Amino acid sequence: MKHAYVFPGQGAQFPGMGKNLFEANEKAQELFLQADATLGFSISDIMFKGSDEELKQTKVTQPAVFLHSVIAFLSTPGLKPEMVAGHSLGEFSALVASGALNFTDGLMLVYKRAMAMQKACEMNPSTMAAVLGMEDARVEEIVAGITNEVVVAANYNCPGQLVISGSMKGVEQACEALKAAGAKRALVLPVGGAFHSPLMQPAQEELKEAIELTEFNTALCPVYQNVDAKPYTDPAQIKQNLINQLTAPVRWTQTVQNMIADGAHHFTEVGPGNVLQGLVKKINKEMQTDSIN
Repeated sequence: MKHAYVFPGQGAQFPGMGKNLFEANEKAQELFLQADATLGFSISDIMFKGSDEELKQTKVTQPAVFLHSVIAFLSTPGLKPEMVAGHSLGEFSALVASGALNFTDGLMLVYKRAMAMQKACEMNPSTMAAVLGMEDARVEEIVAGITNEVVVAANYNCPGQLVISGSMKGVEQACEALKAAGAKRALVLPVGGAFHSPLMQPAQEELKEAIELTEFNTALCPVYQNVDAKPYTDPAQIKQNLINQLTAPVRWTQTVQNMIADGAHHFTEVGPGNVLQGLVKKINKEMQTDSIN
């Protein structure tokens, strides 16, 4: 039976995040100070003392979640993952944990990703919505029927929970159609844009250049990537999947199912919150879950 480590994405942030790590651990202190120097502003200050609103700033949110996860991982002695995965942004944390990316390069890519996504959101006002209580295939079918606007399936979180993404009008139309077809809920989310949809193309082009210029190593354990839920260790394949990730759906349900099929029985969520533990249990209630945060 294998031990998998999973890393959360955007939305897991909270005021005071990482402060306990900093106070308890010398290695964590070094890494937070290194992060402040790398970014050129005191992100640790905002994480430890900032308000909800300050943490929601694009240049802060994604690096903050990444830092909380990666510093928790790197400052915990003796962790030897046999497989890793991350949800959306969390994939960058998983890549650092697998040895495919170093800490500083991972942080800079996450920062560039956040800024590129913000720009894309400003170019095309757009949103996302959570759809509950409907089979994935039925959601896909209804969304595919909306052809006058951009709207796609974006996050396959667990059976009966799928997030759609697209233009304001596209998501609105889809929500109405989904509710009429029997979805328990179709609820627009308080997010700044249509992540994991074709509307992220401008951000993808910007991030592609940064990823291609960054050195990746062969991963020390399989990294199950969002785009197709399959395991990778080869740097070239990992890079390509990471580029494709911004406009492709997050296949989290399939990722966890594939990890279980490959022998995972224990999932440890590393970083803020416990959302992924909950999703793992909904995908397979027999899995053992815990967290490092």
